[in-house]
Amino acid sequence: MDYRWIIAAGIVFIGLFFVFTNGFHDGCNVLATMISSRAISPRAALLIGGVFEFIGALFLGKGVAKTLSTAIINPQLISIWVIFSCLGAAIIWNLITWGLALPSSSSQALIGGLLGAVVGELIIKKQSIFLIHWNNVLWIIIVLLTSPFIGLSLGYIFTRMAFFFTRGSSPKVNIVFRRLQILSSIFLALSHSSNDAPKTMGIIVMSLIILDFYHLPEGNFIVPGWVSLLCALGIALGVSRGGWRIMKTLGARLYKIRPVHGFGAQSASVFVVGLSSFTGFPVSTTQIVNSSVMGAGAADRPRAVRWGKIRDIFIAWIATIPASGIIALLIYFLIFGFLKRL
Repeated sequence: MDYRWIIAAGIVFIGLFFVFTNGFHDGCNVLATMISSRAISPRAALLIGGVFEFIGALFLGKGVAKTLSTAIINPQLISIWVIFSCLGAAIIWNLITWGLALPSSSSQALIGGLLGAVVGELIIKKQSIFLIHWNNVLWIIIVLLTSPFIGLSLGYIFTRMAFFFTRGSSPKVNIVFRRLQILSSIFLALSHSSNDAPKTMGIIVMSLIILDFYHLPEGNFIVPGWVSLLCALGIALGVSRGGWRIMKTLGARLYKIRPVHGFGAQSASVFVVGLSSFTGFPVSTTQIVNSSVMGAGAADRPRAVRWGKIRDIFIAWIATIPASGIIALLIYFLIFGFLKRL
């Protein structure tokens, strides 16, 4: 009996569960500012988020999938248990931070899990450490770490510009910003899913390559249509379920968001996440949206930003890659120990 089909089905199922948790965990960042500023009702925001997350995942961002599939590790040199361990660790970390209502990064969890699982394979199978493309990993980590600071800066700049161009306006200007915020939320949903869903696509494609079910066309990278469709549905369903616990943290506990803040923060996030998707770099929408919200708040009243809560979020950011890596390493050892007893 060819057990590869069962293993492949298991990977696809776990991958779709991960992209679903990614949707309700990270998707709330797309919707939180729009809902908290009362630009739109929660029900309408969830509908908008789900629809445009699906569109963005289905048609955009395949460069990120290529990065996850081939740029970090050569998939032909690792076992399928690396993928199981990676996805398991990322899901566990997502659920832990969701339970604590901390907006952590699913992207960092996935990359940390992948690196941790590969380290387990290096230890067990005594393979060369150069199995990992360290140059690419270094660039990915640099982008992951610097993108939130870019989001912070742009959130501050865009919000200050909004204040400058609307100085002397009547309170009715908030109506304009509410409408603009709906538009920026649509673009943020598109850019978010174009970066986050392809990460899972890349992991699934990597699994299919390992199991010898898929061979990349010569000189080209193509995600199978059914993989794109399933991941698009998964992230759209996740976003439509919302992430109310995290949404409350982002939307209310950092500071009181008004439409002008929401528009400035979302515009900054769209720029950073969209550019990263275009260049094929996986980034954390969670980190970028949070930092953009901080920048928008600081542009108005720095003292109004609840910096103590931001410290807790920052700790979760720093801990994500090593924590998910350790979890993946432990899962890999457990799988190896179980298989050894068979």
